[in-house]
Amino acid sequence: MEMPSSRAHLEDSTELVPSDNSTPHREDLSSKIKEQKIVVDELSNLKKNRKVYKQQQNSNIFFLADRTEMLSESKNTLDELKKEYQEIENLEKTKIKKSSS
Repeated sequence: MEMPSSRAHLEDSTELVPSDNSTPHREDLSSKIKEQKIVVDELSNLKKNRKVYKQQQNSNIFFLADRTEMLSESKNTLDELKKEYQEIENLEKTKIKKSSS
């Protein structure tokens, strides 16, 4: 099974975008979360003897990878994306509360 690492392994930088751009950023994050959920689900449902390949970043080269390591990495990435999404939602909620006061 080939795994698109560009979707599975995201950049480590998780800077928050200014609030005027937060809605498009939030939608982008939501899309990435959905993609990452699919990756986690696919890796979770693979038979033990199936091979998993990881794509080198910015390349068309794939390397054999350990299925359990890839699953763990994918779950961690999903958790990070969810955390960032939640932070953006919380910022927007506090922004709305402040503007309504």
